Amino acid sequence: LECGGPTKSVLRGLRTCCIEWRGTPYQALLRDEVVARLKQLGNVSDANDFLQRTFLSPAAVKAGHLIEAWMQDAGLLTWVDDIGNVHGRLEGANVSAPALLLGSHLDTVIDAGYYDGALGILTAIAAVKVLNREGKSHLFPHPIEIIAFSDEEGVRFQTTFLGSQAVAGTFQPHMLDVADKRGITVGAALQSASFEGTVESVEKLKYDPASVWGYVEVHIEQGPVLEAQGLPLGVVEAIAGQTRLMVTIQGSQGHAGTVPMNLRKDPMPAAAQSIVAIEQLCTHSEKASGGSHGTSTMSTAANSAGNIVCTVGEIHSWPGASNVIPGEVIFTVDVRTKDDSLREHTVVSIEHSIQTICKGRGVTCTIERKHEAAAMSCGPGLSDRLQAAALTAMQELHPFQRSVSVVDQSQYDTISAPMLVSGAGHDAMAMSHLTQVGMLFVRCTGGISHSPAEHVLDDDIWASSLALLRFMEGVLGDLSFLNM
Repeated sequence: LECGGPTKSVLRGLRTCCIEWRGTPYQALLRDEVVARLKQLGNVSDANDFLQRTFLSPAAVKAGHLIEAWMQDAGLLTWVDDIGNVHGRLEGANVSAPALLLGSHLDTVIDAGYYDGALGILTAIAAVKVLNREGKSHLFPHPIEIIAFSDEEGVRFQTTFLGSQAVAGTFQPHMLDVADKRGITVGAALQSASFEGTVESVEKLKYDPASVWGYVEVHIEQGPVLEAQGLPLGVVEAIAGQTRLMVTIQGSQGHAGTVPMNLRKDPMPAAAQSIVAIEQLCTHSEKASGGSHGTSTMSTAANSAGNIVCTVGEIHSWPGASNVIPGEVIFTVDVRTKDDSLREHTVVSIEHSIQTICKGRGVTCTIERKHEAAAMSCGPGLSDRLQAAALTAMQELHPFQRSVSVVDQSQYDTISAPMLVSGAGHDAMAMSHLTQVGMLFVRCTGGISHSPAEHVLDDDIWASSLALLRFMEGVLGDLSFLNM
């Protein structure tokens, strides 16, 4: 039996029997197996009491081995490249044709949830596994390659996208000399993990743009929009640009009980005043720069001042004792917006404000730009196909259909997957320098991410895996849209 017919009513009538015919293996592979593997991967951690996998850590290496085994189980040829990315490839009908790349990252933040990054890897493996078991993979006109990127979060070295930048060819040689908090450089970390860790070895990882058709990534939304709309899936139209700063303020270290207040050069109040100034600048940045900078929905919590968000996420003092006036305070600043000119204007204002505050307080400051990523637009051809595939998946899955709260059941066939702007950075940003990219967002409970409370419903995982499968089946039928 094949789904089809001349009218919507016939399609609706046949949909149920098609799902009954195909539902059990699809549920087992696209939902249940992915859920079980997410939990298994979530227990692979460098910490005993919370989830933490940073670039090339023992847990990250172990996670890479697990992922490679699952890729092999799906019928893929696997290897690990010289920056720790795990690859799995199906050659399809034409080995020399440009490949469709799928993937996400295997590293995590500190005290992470199970889904960020891992969901995109495991749904891709599941979808390709089904495609292979159905006997369609050998008919695919192009190779399919899944990549589990070794570093996206940038936790260890404070520079994001090490894995995907190497593949995209934007990895800068100086990154090998960047050191972590223990003084270990990226190059030394690679060599300790039995990689060459040289400029030449990393440059060899660059893909030829002519060898790639496109890149698609499934990722949790990390925001509340889809949940508010009662929908499990959305399609990303753009990703906000990002600047990361590291601010070091130096004063005079001294005894907390013997140095008069008017004679102190304390970097801590300077840092505190700077942080409040940053909040004020970002809250009012839209007004200061002359009005609106776009109307697309941000997939992170709404900022009442506009589409820019600024965060001070880390702060450290030296020597860090309660009875010592600190001699040095270091803090980070994260600035994001989809408007690159607004972002640069805000960053320059932040830098000027911090310098002014430090000068007024008689302390010195150094501001380093640790990371820059321009805003990125997704490929319209890929996005259109993802939107159609997401709609198909949502309509096929009865668990979702019963949960729809924002539309009347009689209007069910008219819904669509919303287009969103991502406030979070993703490997797709780096890959956009290599090829056109598309992203599928998956609803997460409460919009919570980067937290052990991060959660995705099992049926929403099923919807995302099925949507990716339907996307590939659409590509199998017609690749002409990729030339758009």
